[in-house]
Amino acid sequence: MDLFIDGGHELGECVLWCERTRRLLWTDIPAATLWSHSPSTGRTTSWKMPERLCSFALTGSDDRLLLGLASGLAFFTFSTGKVTRICDVEPDIPSTRLNDGRCDRQGRFVFGMFNQEENPKPALGGFYRLNLDLTLERLPIGNAAIANSICFSPNGRRMYFADSATRAIRFADYNPCSGEVGATHTFVAADVAPGEPDGSCVDAEGYLWTTRWGAGKVMRFAPDGRLDRVLELAAPQPSCPAFGGPDFSTLYVTSAHLGMTANDRAAAPLSGAVFSQSLDVRGLPENRFLHG
Repeated sequence: MDLFIDGGHELGECVLWCERTRRLLWTDIPAATLWSHSPSTGRTTSWKMPERLCSFALTGSDDRLLLGLASGLAFFTFSTGKVTRICDVEPDIPSTRLNDGRCDRQGRFVFGMFNQEENPKPALGGFYRLNLDLTLERLPIGNAAIANSICFSPNGRRMYFADSATRAIRFADYNPCSGEVGATHTFVAADVAPGEPDGSCVDAEGYLWTTRWGAGKVMRFAPDGRLDRVLELAAPQPSCPAFGGPDFSTLYVTSAHLGMTANDRAAAPLSGAVFSQSLDVRGLPENRFLHG
C-alpha cells in the first residue's frame, strides 16, 4: 500500500470516507483527536475531543458526527465544536471503554467495548446498539476483551465482529429490519490468518477486508470465508480499513505505533501513518446514523 498521510499517530483508528464532503475522517485514540483530510484541496484539519475518541459515525447532517468516546456516546457539531452527551456506557465496569463501531444498514450504531486491563485480559465488555430513538441495548452475542471488526454485509443480514484476543472473526445472523440478532458462526478461524483482526469493512461484492494487527497486512475474504487476496503495508500494526474516493475504489488504512520500541519504530518508521491503495473493486458508502 502507498503512504497517504504520515501522521505518526500512536493509535490511528476508525477511518471513514464522507462522500458528501469528499473528505477522509479518522481518530488518534490516545491523543483524543479527530482528523480530517480532503484530497481535492490537500487540507488536513483536526479537532481536540474532551476524552479519547474511539470510534464515530457519519449522520444525516454533514455538520454532525456521532461520537464513540471512551466513556459513552455523544454528538459533535463541526461548526460550533459543541459536544452533546447522549449516554454513558458500562459505567459500572471501570476497566472498559468503547472501541470499534459502525452503523448497520438501517442507520443504527453498533459498537463493542475494550478491556483496558493488562494482558491476558478477561472478556468483560459487551456489544451494544444505539437505536434511532437514542435507546441503548446490549446485543446477545457474548462479551469481548477487545471488540473489533464490526461491519455488515451489503444486504445487512450478516453482522461481522471479533474479539481480537481470540484472533477469530465471527458473524451473527442479523435481521436488518427488526434488528434481531440470531445465531453466531465462525467466519475466519484463529489459525487461518497471521496477526490479530482489528478493523474490518465490506466491499460492494460482499467480501470482507480485515486489518491484521501485528502482521502488517490487509486481507480480503470471500463471503464463504475463503482468502481472496493480501495487501502488505509498511507498518506492522494496521488498524482500520475503509473505502473512499469519488468512486469508492480507494482503500484507506490507518495504523499505529502503540507499544513499539525505539528499535521497532526505526525498522518501521511509517507506523502511525494512513495508507491508501487503488483497487479494481469498489466499496459502499458508509451507513449514517439517522436519528431525528
